[in-house]
Amino acid sequence: MPHLFSPLTIKGVTLRNRIGMSPMTMYRSVDGKMDDYHVSYLGARAAGGFGLVFPEQIAITPDGRTTVSCAGIYDESQLEGLERVCSIISSMGGVPAIQLGHTGRKGSLVTPWEGGYMLPPDHPKGWQTKAPSAIAYGGDMPYAPEELTVEEIHDLYRSYARSAAWAVEVGFQWIEMHYAHGYLGSSFFSPISNHRTDEYGGSLENRARFHLEALDAVRAVLPERIPLTMRLGSDDLNPAGTQFDDSVVAIGWMKEHGLDLADLSFGGNTDDMHEMIFNQPRAFVERASRVRREVGIPVAASWNLGKPQNADDVIKDGLIDLVLLGRPALSNPHWPVWAARELGYDNPFGLVPEDWGWWLRNLRADQESIGFPAVSEETQGAPAAASVPTSGPKVATADVEPGASTLDGIPLHDAA
Repeated sequence: MPHLFSPLTIKGVTLRNRIGMSPMTMYRSVDGKMDDYHVSYLGARAAGGFGLVFPEQIAITPDGRTTVSCAGIYDESQLEGLERVCSIISSMGGVPAIQLGHTGRKGSLVTPWEGGYMLPPDHPKGWQTKAPSAIAYGGDMPYAPEELTVEEIHDLYRSYARSAAWAVEVGFQWIEMHYAHGYLGSSFFSPISNHRTDEYGGSLENRARFHLEALDAVRAVLPERIPLTMRLGSDDLNPAGTQFDDSVVAIGWMKEHGLDLADLSFGGNTDDMHEMIFNQPRAFVERASRVRREVGIPVAASWNLGKPQNADDVIKDGLIDLVLLGRPALSNPHWPVWAARELGYDNPFGLVPEDWGWWLRNLRADQESIGFPAVSEETQGAPAAASVPTSGPKVATADVEPGASTLDGIPLHDAA
């Protein structure tokens, strides 16, 4: 039976476990480039045991960024930093993944800690946003986008394809398209933001056309072994917006166009949400599970899966195939190791690189002083789970030094 620490294979890529780090925008790029900061923090998550590691959403065009401090893959000068990110993730045992995105009418902003408000198009750090229809989001984003022409839509497909080809060239092994959270793809799908009267608006088939044609463009440039996934704004949580029933139908079409996994999230095309599910544990798991059953496609979900037992249960119960963690990954770069200890899996330090694992298992000190949280009382003394997370970087099997204490079930050697 699959569990949180079992491998997952999609196309020609195998993840060592079913724990992924979600894309989290860090607002630390200059001219769209990634640097030492991104290498260090993303490498730490791969070294900490995450099977799949995303940087932030990476913009396919300059006006596809959220702020001028966001990363991009629209200029060759940005490839060196992205290649370094891929190299460190791979060398630490993770699979480097990229999320290609365009923020649409939710771009031209300042950073969240500066207020997150929208800059006018003529501001030195702002730009004219583009969207399916010339409808402003509202609130702190009052400036209306320009409606995309059909030729501009086709140009975006070419941008997606070029960025995807570059992504594979620099070492990414998993390509995701960000069509959620009110960004460009999501706004095409939602009746709230898409009022077009041509072939890209109106009916469900027309509103999904942007998704399907973009998938075709990207799939055409990818090697067959590379998974192509999508984070989908599957529900606007508003009766006037994207309805989940429609998303289930559309994901079936996307599967026919080369989609290998659906990552379910919210639409984000309005702040007027009638169901506030964001504080609910396993918020999108039920929706994702329905897609898995009815469409027959692997699914992922995020949102409130940061408790190890919740994460393990949704895999063991066959509800989803991949757990994605955002804030938990930022707060604890070794979340998988902590989860393995909490869940009673044997050899949790087999998830970290060999040299680290050796030192952590050969500790001559007070156990709590190692820095990992103490294992919960209900876990202590429990038998180790039958399955062992051994598909990560191999841990040395040297004997424990005399007198050393251990943290993962290796018998203590007699000091005598």
